[in-house]
Amino acid sequence: MTQSMTQSMSQGSGSAPSNGTRYRVSHQTRYVYASEVVHAHQALHLTPRSLPQQSCDQHQLTISPLASNSQTDIDAFGNPVTRLEFDWPHTELTVLAEMTVTVAPPRQVQFESSDGWEQVRDNLAYHPNERSPEQLEAIRYRMQSPYVPLKNIFLDFANDCFTPGQPIASCALALSNKLHRTLTYTPGGTEIDTPLLKILAERRGVCQDYAHLMIACLRARGLAARYVSGYLRTTSSLDAPKLVGADASHAWVSVYAPSLGWIDLDPTNGLIVGKDHITLAWGRDFGDVSPLRGVIVGGGTHTLEVAVSVIEQ
Repeated sequence: MTQSMTQSMSQGSGSAPSNGTRYRVSHQTRYVYASEVVHAHQALHLTPRSLPQQSCDQHQLTISPLASNSQTDIDAFGNPVTRLEFDWPHTELTVLAEMTVTVAPPRQVQFESSDGWEQVRDNLAYHPNERSPEQLEAIRYRMQSPYVPLKNIFLDFANDCFTPGQPIASCALALSNKLHRTLTYTPGGTEIDTPLLKILAERRGVCQDYAHLMIACLRARGLAARYVSGYLRTTSSLDAPKLVGADASHAWVSVYAPSLGWIDLDPTNGLIVGKDHITLAWGRDFGDVSPLRGVIVGGGTHTLEVAVSVIEQ
């Protein structure tokens, strides 16, 4: 049995960005289990966030087998999440997310106008003074998290990107570019639980490794950075080649950079995030925003197939 859940979402004004690029996104996940799963709970981060530069105009989830219970919610980080329960046996699970999203070009900012990185670090450090809501939100993303340990070696790796007195946005961009230059994109070469120390030593990985390593370098310095999951434009255009990490879920980094707010950087491609990126969710690391994550009873071993396409309309 197959279940469809249709959900329409739009920007606060109810309209897509007027100068945006419209994409049709398809993301299919299929698990095949060696034995029956007798009960399961799954959490899906497969609905794009509503943002000033991004609107989700149409969204549909098709789920097989039929879930015995489902609900939509907002998680602790403000992301849309769909929670499913399956209380009957099954040997396969297929989740197809289809959506239409419009993304506007990024706002033009002067990275040099952001606050100095030492000032940002000091303002995020513990002190008894009253905090602004923006600072309190940022502090959530400067601590160690399950996939991002804090080690001095990450501090040392990024030292040349953080010269004294430089704007934090410029330093973060230098770090993103350094990771792009020094790491080799290697599909299948790492797992989600591959330690970051090994990633740094071997200088290879996939987008989530680039993102986790960049976040570790920033947090080790006392700065705030969050992990962003989403998609890349799949096809190349006349003026832009195909991006590294397309045809799959992608990940990048958002850095707290007063007075600019949060700036998004893609170290895998060495880019400032723009209209080729679609934002799904953000959190402390991958574990907070995994597209599909659950707890199952039974199942044994399993195989996983994922297919993603992002086509400009």
